[in-house]
Amino acid sequence: MLALTLGSTVASAQAVTVKEEKAGMLKSAKITPAAATATALAKVPGGTVQSAEIEKEDGKLVYSFDIKVAGKSGIEEVLVDAMTGAVVGVEHDDA
Repeated sequence: MLALTLGSTVASAQAVTVKEEKAGMLKSAKITPAAATATALAKVPGGTVQSAEIEKEDGKLVYSFDIKVAGKSGIEEVLVDAMTGAVVGVEHDDA
């Protein structure tokens, strides 16, 4: 059962389109968009990715995900380091 859950998380993660702040940023990342998406979604249980971008923030290459949780106001912004896969920030933004 656990393998099915993990598999479906990765499969849904691959459906997210990551926009590049500047062309070529995805090629510089060591972490795949699918892995970064799965990491971000693990931080926001029940969430759905509304948008995703790879960008430079504070000198680091990061994936930025806006995640919406049904029934809750605003969105959660989750930043995932594109080189290590570590979550480097989680912030709630009101509507």
